[in-house]
Amino acid sequence: MGRVLAIDFGTKRCGIAVTDPLQLIASGLTTIPRKELMDYLAKYFQEETVDQVLFGEPKQKDGTPSDVAPLIEAFIRKFKVQFPEMKVARIDERYSSKMAFQSMIDGGLSKKKRQNKGLIDEISATLILQDYLQYHK
Repeated sequence: MGRVLAIDFGTKRCGIAVTDPLQLIASGLTTIPRKELMDYLAKYFQEETVDQVLFGEPKQKDGTPSDVAPLIEAFIRKFKVQFPEMKVARIDERYSSKMAFQSMIDGGLSKKKRQNKGLIDEISATLILQDYLQYHK
């Protein structure tokens, strides 16, 4: 059994989270610049067995796609060309950044650490993945 990897895709950087090989626990992996994402994934897939990749599906409060949705769709098309055997799923990520920020507050992180947008993206990816494990598996 391979891992499930989740991506919180952003215009500047992407948060990445991954499960353990038994797909029980979601953990933050890293945050990387968006332009380096495809290369990072190619290297990661060579080192680890991944069964599925989840992409967050950002929506407005009313359920319509957010401004970043076309960028994500374009990236997924390229991803499917480069990794045609990889299963891809989308998962609603509404409020994941707000929940990530709140979890940082609840966890006692200092104000300075809470300003780290990369950490927020990584935690968001972890929340997206945890949601998938809890409700969609």
